[in-house]
Amino acid sequence: MNRLDESRPFIPLNIAVLTVSDTRSLDEDRSGKTLVDRLETAGHRLADRQIVTDDVPAIQAVVKAWIEDKGVDVVISTGGTGFTGRDVTPEALEPLFEKRMDGFSEVFHRISYDKIGTSTIQSRATGGVAGATYIFVLPGSPGACKDAWDGILNWQLDYRHMPCNFVEIMPRLDEHLKRGKLQGA
Repeated sequence: MNRLDESRPFIPLNIAVLTVSDTRSLDEDRSGKTLVDRLETAGHRLADRQIVTDDVPAIQAVVKAWIEDKGVDVVISTGGTGFTGRDVTPEALEPLFEKRMDGFSEVFHRISYDKIGTSTIQSRATGGVAGATYIFVLPGSPGACKDAWDGILNWQLDYRHMPCNFVEIMPRLDEHLKRGKLQGA
């Protein structure tokens, strides 16, 4: 399962955390705090942390800026993945993906199922890559954030994780962009 090769160095990543909520402030944001605590405990750096309302243009504006920022390697959002009328985070972020990460959603739901059973189907957690930046869209509960970090992200965002991890392929995420420039596209 999850195994670390201690002969490899840990490579800290710059991770931005976005909370999508109409009601929370930074002081009340338990899910965002859960993610920040876990990423910092793992040895990563918090690149930025913001809260925006459940509004597609507002969500996209923040994440587009982070995608363009070479100081941000990973974006993790929390909130807005349910089915109510205000839950629009997947609608905001999936159009930004150059590549969708179907396996992230599948593994998240597998882990979540073990904790909350069939209630996991009420989440539209997703992940993808845009502009050489990993983007993960998580539910707004602290428990879901813990499950996603502890069960997936902690491992895949660690260069020492074997047999493979997201960190080792980061230098190649934008090959298609470089190739297009070389070919005059």
